[in-house]
Amino acid sequence: MSLSLVLATAALLAAEPTPLPPGHPTIPPGTQASPTGMGSGAGAANGALPPGHPTMPAGSPVAPGTPLPSGHPTVDANKMPPSAEELMKQLDSSEGLREREKTFEIASSLGKLYYTNGRNAEALTYLGQAQAKAEGLRSLFLASKKKLGKAPIATPEAASCGFTPGQALDAMEAVAQARAKSGDTAGAAACARAALVPALDVDVVRGNALYLGGDSANALKEYARVLEVEPLHEEALYAHASLLFESKGEDLQALKAARQGFDTLVATYPQSQRAPMARELSVRIEETVKAGGRKKWLASRAEDRKVRLSQSTAQAAAMPPDAPRPLTPEMVDAVKNTERTPELEAGLTKLVEEGEEHLARGRYQEALANYTRVVPFQPENGRAKAGMAWALVGLGRPMGARVWSVALQSDAGAVEKLGDTLLAKGDAKGAKALWEKLSQDVPNYPNKAQLQAKLSQ
Repeated sequence: MSLSLVLATAALLAAEPTPLPPGHPTIPPGTQASPTGMGSGAGAANGALPPGHPTMPAGSPVAPGTPLPSGHPTVDANKMPPSAEELMKQLDSSEGLREREKTFEIASSLGKLYYTNGRNAEALTYLGQAQAKAEGLRSLFLASKKKLGKAPIATPEAASCGFTPGQALDAMEAVAQARAKSGDTAGAAACARAALVPALDVDVVRGNALYLGGDSANALKEYARVLEVEPLHEEALYAHASLLFESKGEDLQALKAARQGFDTLVATYPQSQRAPMARELSVRIEETVKAGGRKKWLASRAEDRKVRLSQSTAQAAAMPPDAPRPLTPEMVDAVKNTERTPELEAGLTKLVEEGEEHLARGRYQEALANYTRVVPFQPENGRAKAGMAWALVGLGRPMGARVWSVALQSDAGAVEKLGDTLLAKGDAKGAKALWEKLSQDVPNYPNKAQLQAKLSQ
């Protein structure tokens, strides 16, 4: 596959699959093709077919089943679009892909493709390229917002931005820049903010990729970038507050900021699926701040347990729920340079099996310790990602929902199979809880009927 075709295919991942057969002439973005267009001349501006397309008969639209005109590429009804795995192989074999100049849309699609397949290093590269394409638009918005002061920013409809669904970011930026040059600061701010919606999505995904790679500090910066533009962005609010709580347990000001983020989310999105957890975490943060930090809060909880439980039970229950230790650059290099021997692979498999045994016995902390040793070496291992996600959910970690979501996006089938494993190991309650959460969080799960059958047993 040529590089240009690879890029074009990747760019379409976030859109509806193309109905055009292989070999069909490219339709330029924004073209409104008409079955009766002649493909050139004056008619091209009014719904004509793109240059190079075979001439279609004039008159009424072609009825279904009508033979294709002479010269039209053959349509293979059984030809399926490439799978994500096939597309990844094609992308990996494309020389110069990383260095090639790309539009925001292509860089964004490539980054999201690698992210959903657990390849965060590559995802960060392409998401960073997409960010660079949107930087001028972001700067324009922030400058316009500063000029407006406390004045509210209008909706794109009120500002008559004229944007259409799927419009390219550079085209929307041109509209906002034109407003700014004409002195229409309010219009520039409104149009720029509307145009930045896909760019904010890129920032969030990049923050997620950084977090999963152990770089909490820069993940926080990515979520903060989103909130600087859109303070009420639901996903960024939750991720930023959760990560502040997880990584800055002794910083009382950071904890207060995290609580404010959770409270803002609940007030703005009371019906959100994130709202119940946000309420719970807000209360926990309040307790932590009153105690003087996480260590003191944990210590007070440990003392409370000692009153009710035996010494051994109290020590086990009081295990600090700290997040997995972030990977340092040295640790990352060590992982990259480690030879993949059969002995190593066998050891990783054993760690996964032990992790599943821990999960089936409710030992979530021990299971998480196993999976964090596997995932850096095998980021594509759906079985390990599913186990890590379920361990974090079981521990009630703030970022557990984020890792669970990534596991579902990359390999929901592995999550379902983890339920089978738990059931086989005697944890019927855990298996059912996992399947119920899978069914709830993935309403369009392909194996829905099979999943429901398991739940009804």
